[in-house]
Amino acid sequence: MEHSAPYDLFIIGGGINGAGIARDAAGRGLSVMLCEMNDLASATSSASTKLIHGGLRYLEYYEFRLVREALEEREVLLRAAPHIIWPLRFVLPHNKGLRPAWMIRLGLFLYDHLGGRKLLPASRSIRFRAHPAGAPLKDGFTRGFVYSDCWVQDSRLVVLNALDAKERGATILTRTECVTAQREAGLWVLTIRDRETGEVSHVRARGLVNAAGPWVARVLKAQIGSNRPVHIRLVKGSHVIVPRMFEHENAYIFQNPDGRVIFAVPYEGDFTLIGTTDEDYQGELDAVDASPAEIAYLCDAVNEYFRKPITPADVVASYAGVRPLFGEEDADAAAVSRDYKIELDDASTTDAPLLNVFGGKLTTYRRLAESAMEHLAPLLAFPKAGWTDTAALPGGDIADADFDGFLGEIRREFPWLGEARSWRLARNYGTRIREIIGDAGSPRDLGRDFGGGLTEAEVEYLMRHEWARTAEDVLWRRSKMKLHCPETTANELDRWMAASRRPQAAARMRAEAPPG
Repeated sequence: MEHSAPYDLFIIGGGINGAGIARDAAGRGLSVMLCEMNDLASATSSASTKLIHGGLRYLEYYEFRLVREALEEREVLLRAAPHIIWPLRFVLPHNKGLRPAWMIRLGLFLYDHLGGRKLLPASRSIRFRAHPAGAPLKDGFTRGFVYSDCWVQDSRLVVLNALDAKERGATILTRTECVTAQREAGLWVLTIRDRETGEVSHVRARGLVNAAGPWVARVLKAQIGSNRPVHIRLVKGSHVIVPRMFEHENAYIFQNPDGRVIFAVPYEGDFTLIGTTDEDYQGELDAVDASPAEIAYLCDAVNEYFRKPITPADVVASYAGVRPLFGEEDADAAAVSRDYKIELDDASTTDAPLLNVFGGKLTTYRRLAESAMEHLAPLLAFPKAGWTDTAALPGGDIADADFDGFLGEIRREFPWLGEARSWRLARNYGTRIREIIGDAGSPRDLGRDFGGGLTEAEVEYLMRHEWARTAEDVLWRRSKMKLHCPETTANELDRWMAASRRPQAAARMRAEAPPG
């Protein structure tokens, strides 16, 4: 199939950077197509520690610009998506054998003031005898510090950016790979293939963005045919999930003798999320897992602080992601900058532009997208200014970004949902919760419950609006319900979704077909 009308911009990669650029570009009036070879956020963007943060430890590496930008973005994103992003207090126990207290106080002072903090409380010193965060810690830890950052549902952040891009006119294709991309007569000519149906299409675009994350170098070489050297460093970060280790709602950040820091974060009510590691990665990008050595390392790291030890046998789930970073090859992996780099290839000033995206982090994705647009604007001739700094993400148009007030409103409107379900649905979907509930007047009206309160109505919404195709899409990325559902849920949900998709397939293909 060949589509005659060229797009303004074609984006390879459906992680946070690709989705963010698609949203920004579509909002400026550009015609956009994004293709992702798997599901949205199926790799690095859903394998994070799930924080919107400035990166306290980056101050030690003098990354002041990155920290300032991230701290500024922290509050922008908190206002844009108060349903999936919320404040979190972090407890830093003082380990006398590592960084001195004065150095930590200085770092926290800078952290409080670099980014013009307005919404979040400042840092302070605490004594663990009088603070609930002291209860699970070993007796040797008597004092510490608390500071503010934010939590984010990472894969939902990606999906909501893609959804906003779609609603502004972008075409978002999942499970679609770019097979080839070449310049012809001042345009990019791309061959794309639907990985489910095998259907091949040809698309033209004025500009091309390579936001393939860890695959960025592979796309440059194999799909685009570039011979330019790409100096990126692949660094793997792994996490483990264990049964809840403490009762309060603060998170911990632990210093370790090897210079790394480890987070222990309240997770999904019944669990604690622990991460991350930093190690160079040379393996296959399509199968990235936490190694036994990494799992043991994370357990040992938190055991230095918590009274009750954990072992790898306590791990109920683990995951890993690979970050493509710029940095010195002989530097420690933990010290390599998390800053992003955007490059236009040499031919872009005289021919159809190619913009490559390297690195980046969840917190700064929106600024990265703005920077990408600034690079492309003079080449694609679009004058419209940036707009995303004041625009809510889908479901985030909550009055005064007051989630608690919004939740109270939902509970009054739908008392039959119950406290736990109303909180989860409001957190995941914000003001779009009403699109799921529709005319329902009782839990039964939402259809079959697959477990943990996941109903047919919610799954239908995810299939119709958020590109969910499989149980894994729903249970791990659109939600974390896999942790709360019976083991049989995944197979039952896959069968139900497959049966539901068959009558919808023709309509979906028509709706997602590129124009032309």
